[in-house]
Amino acid sequence: MAHLLVVESWVGSMSRLLPQALEEGGHHFTFLTRDLHHYLRSAPEGTGHPLLTARNVITAPTNDTDSLLPQVERLHDAMHFDGVVTSCDYYLPTAARIATLLGLPGASAAAMENACRKDATRRVLAAAGVPGPRFAVCADGAEAAVAARDIGYPLVVKPVDLCAGMFVRRVDDAEQLAGACRALAASPVNARGQRRAPHILIEEFLRGPEVSVETVTYRGVTHVVGVTDKSVGGAPAFVETGHMFPADLGPADLAAATGTAVRAGAALGLDDVVAHTEIKLTADGPRVVEVNPRPAGNRITELVRRVTGIDLAAACVDVALGREPDLHRRDTGLRSAAIGFLVPDSAGTLTSVEGVEGVRGADGVLELQIAEAGRAVRAADSNNAYLGHIMAGDATGLGARQRVETLLAGVRPLLVRS
Repeated sequence: MAHLLVVESWVGSMSRLLPQALEEGGHHFTFLTRDLHHYLRSAPEGTGHPLLTARNVITAPTNDTDSLLPQVERLHDAMHFDGVVTSCDYYLPTAARIATLLGLPGASAAAMENACRKDATRRVLAAAGVPGPRFAVCADGAEAAVAARDIGYPLVVKPVDLCAGMFVRRVDDAEQLAGACRALAASPVNARGQRRAPHILIEEFLRGPEVSVETVTYRGVTHVVGVTDKSVGGAPAFVETGHMFPADLGPADLAAATGTAVRAGAALGLDDVVAHTEIKLTADGPRVVEVNPRPAGNRITELVRRVTGIDLAAACVDVALGREPDLHRRDTGLRSAAIGFLVPDSAGTLTSVEGVEGVRGADGVLELQIAEAGRAVRAADSNNAYLGHIMAGDATGLGARQRVETLLAGVRPLLVRS
């Protein structure tokens, strides 16, 4: 039995999957947070609240690393931690710095910082010759306007340090670019109260299907667990509307995607880490969208487990403890699993969701989660605005996505307009 330090978390599915992996592995954990109230809301998916399984819950200045590190050293002297983990992107570099300070396993802080900063990732990958879009890192809207003329429209505008697709926009002209830059400038802090870097990343708009490569790197060896496909909507935003594992790819595209993802992780120096690397399969070959040095969100980890039996949350715990992860595939009875999200396209108050009863008990359904009536709804502009999801599997082939899309087409949220 090991004792892990968990530094912050999400409040969605990963907040359940990580504590579940710890419990199933026979471990216990101390939870570190600057704001316990952030987590005092309904438990995900109707389960018991994940923090109920914590051995200790301690308030600490997790947004002030210089103040945090001495406090963590004192805690380590008293409690002795065997590993450090987090499921929140904004604290991955902090967890890595803690692990280094305490002499515990894990990826280096420098690698985590470069992977978590989109501008740093672009520079590192470009220097290593790993293919990506043409890009520019700009200090403000004026610099972005100049760089845009060189790269050419359409472009993608991104913050360098946010996640879940927040403020990522396609822009087709100078006016749209200026508006996207103003929106970024008006949001100087992230959802955890951390001050954001003011830089703006603009990139060439890449055309082609997008996939993600799920990998586990342990002691310098990267294992490809599989490739997940992705559907995107909500233009000009990029809202993930669904995924299927495994992706329906031919051998050439599969080799190109996985090879590029492995090269990207190596260039960033990522080791002892679970990663989720997003790749665009363009007519000119694969291009890296971003590298996420943690298990995939949006229930992709659960799709992988349903099909392969491999638990990527448990693998994340194992590598944080310096232990070889169990990546052996098992016969689960499924050939594919997919998820589709209920994405609102208008604002209002949710009164009900039509068609839900037709989904319950439908062939192949693995999960059904729908938001409760009374919820305030806004038109989705990131992955944070879903009203629920349907997950289904296919025991015979790659039909899970079609099954989910058919079911989702019969479900409609009813809103009272604001």
